[in-house]
Amino acid sequence: MTITIFLASLLGAMALGMPIAFALMICGVALMTYMGLFDTQILAQNLINGADNFPLLAVPFFILAGELMNAGGLSRKIIEIAMALVGHIKGGLGYVAIVAAVILASLSGSAVADTAALAALLVPMMKAAGYDVNRSCGLIAAGGIIAPVIPPSIGFIIFGVAANVSITKLFMAGIVPGILMGLSLVAAWWFLCRSSGGEAQPRMATVAMIKTVLGGFWALLLPVIIIGGLKFGVFTPTEAAVVAAVYAGFVGVVIYRIISWQELKACFVSAAKTTSVVMFLVAASMVASWLITVADLSSEVVRMLEPFMDDKILLMFMMMSLVLIVGTAMDFVPTVLILTPILMPIVHAAGIDPVYFGVMFIINNSIGLLTPPVGTVLNVVCGVAKVPMDGVIRGVMPFLLAQVAIMFVMTLFPALVTVPAAWFR
Repeated sequence: MTITIFLASLLGAMALGMPIAFALMICGVALMTYMGLFDTQILAQNLINGADNFPLLAVPFFILAGELMNAGGLSRKIIEIAMALVGHIKGGLGYVAIVAAVILASLSGSAVADTAALAALLVPMMKAAGYDVNRSCGLIAAGGIIAPVIPPSIGFIIFGVAANVSITKLFMAGIVPGILMGLSLVAAWWFLCRSSGGEAQPRMATVAMIKTVLGGFWALLLPVIIIGGLKFGVFTPTEAAVVAAVYAGFVGVVIYRIISWQELKACFVSAAKTTSVVMFLVAASMVASWLITVADLSSEVVRMLEPFMDDKILLMFMMMSLVLIVGTAMDFVPTVLILTPILMPIVHAAGIDPVYFGVMFIINNSIGLLTPPVGTVLNVVCGVAKVPMDGVIRGVMPFLLAQVAIMFVMTLFPALVTVPAAWFR
């Protein structure tokens, strides 16, 4: 009965058009009333406790770092480097989008920010070179969702806090899966470009290529600093977020001299607005999470999945399929916050590595950013490129299928995630 009340109150509030954060609180109030525990002090205390968490300080700083990277020209430098390396290949601008998406993912950790930057710069170029606009937008959207998987990842921070899993281990475990997601896009793009790949860009002279790569040196140095610092224990993920924000601001203002003081203020304001939305969601989810624990909702779900508990791979397939379905109707952060306290007891009971599950869970939720009707990243591409949604949905399908396929391959062969993760740690 508690599952019914939980789902009915949550989905009912969402169906009425209520923002997710308020829907989570309504869901919590409904469960509290059903169990005879309603108390406004409990509601307020859990709201405060939800946001009062030191590792969550990384969220505003990584968001600020992403804003400063886009404003400071680091994103443009990355695209220029990718253009110099692979722009001359048949279908080269598609490969540029993929390479740039993977590198940008190691800078910001925000799918929306990366997708917006890529779409603004590459869609006009791909359109002028004769590429199919819908397919190009679909590829850029699919490349953008790599951002929450390769560190630094805001998704891993939120999951790590909600599931009490090491954020540093999640960061290290996400590197290879993120690269595999990029390679799946390379394979899909190559297959689609066999007959028509658009006009190739002229090959850049060696000297010009070296100059372009050196010009982007400061942008390429950031992921080395972040990943190297985490691997060798120089700083924690929260401190890494501060390093990323300060570094991005320094490069944009002092070295590239692109960000004016007025633009710097705008970056801080934009980051504060985005942070307020994310943190309110996290705080509201704590109310529902506490009540999920009190109502022992997870035990009911464990009993439902008991026939699959002896087979870890089959159980993972079942959970990944569930998350994939939920992701079509719900955005990234709410899905992570709602499903984490429900699924983690199942993960522990089945003896599945929590870090491995966390990586697969975030990959799955990232894919949800491409699936209509919500499809946040699809909406970003449509808004930036000014193209209709139905065309982009058709264009993204081959790349969506490629990424779903690589996710289930990693589900079937966990060593693809766990072995590299052990090395990076």
